[in-house]
Amino acid sequence: SDELKKFAYLTKIPVAMTLMGLGAFPGTDDLSLGMLGMHGTYDSNMSINECDVLFSVGARFDDRVTGKLSEFSKHSKKIHIDIDPANVGKSVAVDVPIVGDVKYVLGEMLKMAEADPAFIQKYHEQIHPWWEQIRQWREKAPMGYQQGPKEVRAQYVIDMLYQMTKGEAIVTTDVGQHQMWAAQFYHFKEPHRWCTSGGLGTMGFGFPAAIGAQLAYPDKTVICISGDGSIQMNIQELATAVEWKTPVIIAILNNHFLGMVRQWQELFYENRYSEVDLNVQPDFVKLAEAYGAVGLRASVKDEVVPVIEQALKVRDRPVVIDFVTTLEDNVYPMVPAGGAVSDIVLA
Repeated sequence: SDELKKFAYLTKIPVAMTLMGLGAFPGTDDLSLGMLGMHGTYDSNMSINECDVLFSVGARFDDRVTGKLSEFSKHSKKIHIDIDPANVGKSVAVDVPIVGDVKYVLGEMLKMAEADPAFIQKYHEQIHPWWEQIRQWREKAPMGYQQGPKEVRAQYVIDMLYQMTKGEAIVTTDVGQHQMWAAQFYHFKEPHRWCTSGGLGTMGFGFPAAIGAQLAYPDKTVICISGDGSIQMNIQELATAVEWKTPVIIAILNNHFLGMVRQWQELFYENRYSEVDLNVQPDFVKLAEAYGAVGLRASVKDEVVPVIEQALKVRDRPVVIDFVTTLEDNVYPMVPAGGAVSDIVLA
């Protein structure tokens, strides 16, 4: 992470991060384009699609990043650093393969760049028009949401969690809409703050991961952001969390659906919902209390901040917060499965 930051700051190259790479570069930095891929920012996806040189640092070019392979960044020369030679050129053909430890390789590249300040100055002048183009994309489709006076939107919950923890919490997630919203609206400033299951798509991962993170870092705030479907895969581990007195905060974004599957059924199957309705579910507050944990609920916007404040004060047991959110909200932007970046849906 340090070498990446130094290299980016020296060259002024824009940095986009994969889902699994969030925090490797500060998400709040001016050079950050945020997350790329299926639910990434518009400017990051357009930048990857239209760039003339793509420099991949330890990424694996999975299908949620590339979309339609034949259309992925097809005008660019590609440089790929990876410690595992099996990953280089596996999905995307590269022009300059570099097998090695990223820390070492970036360190050597940094030395070369620092040795030629005249070249760096000239490059800054050459990259200026590219940054102007990126700013236009950013202005066209900024990442945001509209929060009304009553109903709770999931994006608002994550935004408040981010603000009230100053972006310093360790965040784990399960899999689904809540995972993507967490990636979009919790802006990680440093590595080892984001723990999610990418690739495997493991519902039930977040809570046990949060318990482990809390035991490893007892003085840190650890938040498991989950959905009302995912949390029920492993909610019995409240017994473990209570036994070990781990003050994990479980933030349930409760929309009474398997949200991501419902979204796909809405967008691609003409609203023919099947096996996604979760109206029959436990009272999460009472369930938490039954285990000896703290149970809280926010059903309207004005209750969100107070329950987060209350949860952050508890340090001797887990806290479950049931955020009752809008029922049929969708995660945008979205590149349809198998589609190209040019097919991106903004809203």
